[in-house]
Amino acid sequence: MVRKVRRLLAAVAGVVVATACSLALAGATAAQAAPKPKLAPAGVDITGHRLDQPLQLRADTRPAEVNMVVDQVKWLGVSGQQRGPAAKDLGPKYTVVVLYAGKATKTYDLYPLAKGGPRVYRPAKQPDLSKTRAGWFFGRLNMSETLRAAGVPLERQFDTLSGGIGGGERVIPEEALDPVQDIDEALGELQRLLLLNVGVMVVITAGLAGIALLVRRRTR
Repeated sequence: MVRKVRRLLAAVAGVVVATACSLALAGATAAQAAPKPKLAPAGVDITGHRLDQPLQLRADTRPAEVNMVVDQVKWLGVSGQQRGPAAKDLGPKYTVVVLYAGKATKTYDLYPLAKGGPRVYRPAKQPDLSKTRAGWFFGRLNMSETLRAAGVPLERQFDTLSGGIGGGERVIPEEALDPVQDIDEALGELQRLLLLNVGVMVVITAGLAGIALLVRRRTR
């Protein structure tokens, strides 16, 4: 009788271990075979005077330039001036479209050589359909050099100060420009896999404990 019970215990334990290994392997395979779809990188498109084609800057290839251009508009307040300079005093115009996850979200008109200092115009109609008040803003003093560094054909300026005031608005989520994001996602996947393996071990332990208790009762 004892031998039969031992054989039964060994057989059941083998089945439990095999099932647990299969579950762990299936979980690991699923985690590797079904990665999360990667979002398109954030970026900016620039069009305007003397630009035959749009400048397309993306955070995965030119993060510094994307950050510099976004910095020209991210600080704008809720409301600006309703009237801007006369058209003859604005100089060349450059339209900046901010993209997140492959979709246009914000648009601004930049005038780096405007008389009296750089200007920014924010249209009321935005690509993301958000409710925004149209308005004119004084731009940062380094706007011309920033656009030139991004590839806009402008003459070199020697304005190195950063101007601009205001509460600001978030035009691109911070995580879109965070190089650590991919590492965090990988660590998260590893953590979930480890938790799955721990769960499998708990199931095995509980199964063996139950079988041992059953055998002990029958052998008494």
